[in-house]
Amino acid sequence: MNALTYESPGSLDEAVKMLAVANGDAKLLAGGTDLLVQLRMGMIQPKLIIDIKKIPELSGIKEENGGYRVGASVSGAVVGEHAGMVGAWPGVVEALELIGSTQIQGRATMGGNLCNGSPAADAVPAMIAADALCTIVGPNGRREAKVEDIITGPGKTSLANGEIVIDFFFPARPANSGDAYLRFIPRTEMDIAVVGAGVSLTLDDAGVCTAARVALGAVAPTQLVLEDGAAALIGSKLDGAAMEKLDAAARAACRPITDKRGTIEYRIKVAGVLARRAAKIAQQRAEG
Repeated sequence: MNALTYESPGSLDEAVKMLAVANGDAKLLAGGTDLLVQLRMGMIQPKLIIDIKKIPELSGIKEENGGYRVGASVSGAVVGEHAGMVGAWPGVVEALELIGSTQIQGRATMGGNLCNGSPAADAVPAMIAADALCTIVGPNGRREAKVEDIITGPGKTSLANGEIVIDFFFPARPANSGDAYLRFIPRTEMDIAVVGAGVSLTLDDAGVCTAARVALGAVAPTQLVLEDGAAALIGSKLDGAAMEKLDAAARAACRPITDKRGTIEYRIKVAGVLARRAAKIAQQRAEG
């Protein structure tokens, strides 16, 4: 087993240099709710742990251009207490607050939930539905990417060596907009999603859907962006016919596996049901 070194840099530049020099043999510690479990189970054996909680750019929530920028090391509990995020993006907040117990939510972070690379991560479908962007800093500078472009497979991301996700930007909401996230798990709480569904939409004054984003989790190697699902809603008043089209689009997009939490057939059916239910909740929120 490798000797493990712990570092707690106070600046982003320092953390990026440490990560780059480690050349793939380091792990970042934000909340640690996934990392510590993986270490204890022997799933990973890095030589270096880089604690990023003391880096100012990764902490805090601030309003920006009518939207909100959330640091990657901000805990789910802090996001859940932020009135602006709760008002603008309740679906994102719901997703974060489903991660583990109350104690876990005090540690678990939005950045960690994404960069862990789990197809079943709760926050990710909600962030994708919100059209969230993440800021990435590395040896070659700073760049932005859509959240849906980060996870490339189970436990894998598109981040290059030395790159760190430092924050997430949630854009300003148009009038008459709403979002929602729902998941199904085998137990009443504190389990991994069998299926997760995030929906964000905007209505005009007549109640017609003018914009929508739909995302699914836990039904493919990565989270899915349902363009056909969004198209089923746009131009409709979210009536029964539109919901049936959304259901069909969700089921058609699924590429799940069978495991102890559910079969392929079950996951496909649940995906359609959750997509419809999340869309209805988003509609109710958009209507005020």
